[in-house]
Amino acid sequence: MLGTPPSAPAFGADSDPSTGQPGLDEDACWRAVLSRDRGADGRFVTGVLSTGIYCRPSCPARHPARGNVRFFADGAAARTAGLRACLRCAPDAVSREAQAVEQAVAAIRAAVGSGRLVPLATLAQAAGYSPAHFQRLFTRATGLSPAAYARALRLEQARAALSDPQAPRVSDAIYDAGYSAPSRFYDAARGRLGMAPSAWARGGRGVTIRWAVVDSALGPMLVAATAKGICRLAFNETRDDLARRFPEAALVEGGEGFAALLAQVLAAVEAPALAAHVPLDVVGTAFQEAVWQALRRIPPGETRSYAEIAVAVGKPAAVRAVGSANGANPVAVLVPCHRVVRSDGTLGGYAYGLEIKRALLEAEREG
Repeated sequence: MLGTPPSAPAFGADSDPSTGQPGLDEDACWRAVLSRDRGADGRFVTGVLSTGIYCRPSCPARHPARGNVRFFADGAAARTAGLRACLRCAPDAVSREAQAVEQAVAAIRAAVGSGRLVPLATLAQAAGYSPAHFQRLFTRATGLSPAAYARALRLEQARAALSDPQAPRVSDAIYDAGYSAPSRFYDAARGRLGMAPSAWARGGRGVTIRWAVVDSALGPMLVAATAKGICRLAFNETRDDLARRFPEAALVEGGEGFAALLAQVLAAVEAPALAAHVPLDVVGTAFQEAVWQALRRIPPGETRSYAEIAVAVGKPAAVRAVGSANGANPVAVLVPCHRVVRSDGTLGGYAYGLEIKRALLEAEREG
């Protein structure tokens, strides 16, 4: 679910779904400093012990030596340690930007809940920024423009209603979410919902899913696809598992057209760089889909921590939620949840076992 961005959370909280222990991921913080990542501003400050100052991650000043740097959750923590604010980058001014985004998110949520949209100019005026500057600020903090954020909220509201078994009609859910007509919802959903909303709400009713279980170097692999793309890729699963996931769909084994898509999948498993070209048909909440998109941007052979993914989707405090979204990924390998590890570098969990996760990562590093 899309939530209100925190005002100034610690960058890359050094926690994972299994421990939940708070802290700072210092490696992620240092990478943000080296790249002068403006998206990290307001999420931590950089203390430079040799000069006695603390800065924004994006401070344009010359980078200090790593040994002279200590990271703090905010300016107050840095001041407690005896440091003073940098006059060049004014790190304490970040809180005003964070507050502006938080207030805008609240306004957008309230408007969407009542079937309205708030113009960018109105949001920017309330925050005291120009529309262009506020759009950049908001997008940097949340990963979406204000308009895209509102659309995602409205679509998520409709999805939640569609998945409610007590909902009397699909059209009721569409109108209640603020769409002026069903056609507007279908236009918005196209590209985000693979199946038609009514079919998705009813366990795949009216949808044909072709499937196969094939041998792979990592064991039996279930691959299933709709006419749009792969909807399930899992290790050591069977047709019965697929039927439980899509109880109302027509499950058809194999098929000529499916064979070509299956060949693409097998090639992508062997050469992960090809995975981006395999069409997918997956559905999640707006937050889950943002996490899955962030996973697909991790280059083969590299890993990211849960905390780094949380930062990448504009929700640095949502480390546990990232872990849950990672676990809910319906297409292994193609959405590479195996590339997410704990902040201390250990593997963490994996739905199909750590041996498969380790093998996938080793194969990518060697490739």
